[in-house]
Amino acid sequence: MSITPFKLDDSELYAQKTMRLRQEAQANAREHTAAFINALTQLEALAASIADGGEAYSVGVRETARVLGSELAGARLNVTSILARAA
Repeated sequence: MSITPFKLDDSELYAQKTMRLRQEAQANAREHTAAFINALTQLEALAASIADGGEAYSVGVRETARVLGSELAGARLNVTSILARAA
């Protein structure tokens, strides 16, 4: 059995690569979180529209949209406040 020594690539140290990958992951997470907040905002507006839609929507649908709209507003505010503290 022969042993081949492992050759390290000196172009980028492991610590530098780890730091770069962590920064890329954090940047992607910020973009993904912004998309999440945008989706919450859009869904909140849609729920409000249905909740205020009058008799065109059944009572159960309007009530569900009303409850869900307030929960979405709370979730959006919660996420944005978490981001503000992390910044």
